[in-house]
Amino acid sequence: MSKIPYSQVTPQHIYANRRKFIQNAALAGLGLAGSAIAAKLDNVAKSPLSLKDEKLTPVDAVTGYNNFYEFGTSKDAPARNATNFKTNPWKLVIEGEVAKPKTYDLDSIMKLAPLEERIYRMRCVEAWSMVIPWIGFSLSEVIKRAEPTAKAKFVAFESYYDPRQMPQARYGGLPFPYIEGLRLDEAMHPLTLLCSGLYGETLPPQNGAPLRIVVPWKYGFKNIKSIVKIKLQEKQPNTTWALANNNEYGFYSNVNPGVDHPRWSQAKERRIGEFFKRDTLMFNGYGDQVAKLYAGMDLKKNY
Repeated sequence: MSKIPYSQVTPQHIYANRRKFIQNAALAGLGLAGSAIAAKLDNVAKSPLSLKDEKLTPVDAVTGYNNFYEFGTSKDAPARNATNFKTNPWKLVIEGEVAKPKTYDLDSIMKLAPLEERIYRMRCVEAWSMVIPWIGFSLSEVIKRAEPTAKAKFVAFESYYDPRQMPQARYGGLPFPYIEGLRLDEAMHPLTLLCSGLYGETLPPQNGAPLRIVVPWKYGFKNIKSIVKIKLQEKQPNTTWALANNNEYGFYSNVNPGVDHPRWSQAKERRIGEFFKRDTLMFNGYGDQVAKLYAGMDLKKNY
């Protein structure tokens, strides 16, 4: 695996200024709530760059081109409208089919496992993609401490919602709070990340501060932002986009070039910052790690 420093894969002026740029954006929204995360970021264990021949997406694109309907539906709206998003205090509840329900604040979450840096491909259902250096640890570290019962088959997630802080949400056309879900084995997979930062800094509000889920082999809307609740349950949970339009947004939503969205092809994608399209990879290129989760399943039917 290549160990390419950021200065060689990111435009130099962006690399040199990224800490100040993200820190200002993130801390403006996080306030004191980000202090526990910020304190640990100084000692992040950097994992090798495992994506050969791929450059990181410029930081200004990662933090300025977002889907976060609670802060507006255009791609640049969240960066403008989430600036003053307050996340102090913040609680994350783990409940449902568990032997030991938990309620964490940011300080206690940061004590669960060492933060590490993971560079992941991210693929959006609208056929654009990015390569992002996320910071966090495997979601399994949180779930296993709650001790799932034998009935736990699925994991439901819920995001934070406050119409006073998110007045643009009323124009989003979706029911809030935003909800998502995974099968338990998907949630426990080592690649599934509980994320608290990117590009060496705390998450900016528009990217899902202070905590979000990152599942790199699925389309972007599965990567729920600003989570406040994790519930283990026996039955498959509802999800926001499936409730809005189940014909277009299935529960699994694995990146699959052979399953088109009803309104566009998924066979090609355009990396943000590039002109030409590239072939979409099955499971977003993570098939060696995750294909076994779906052995025997019809992935066109279970889209």
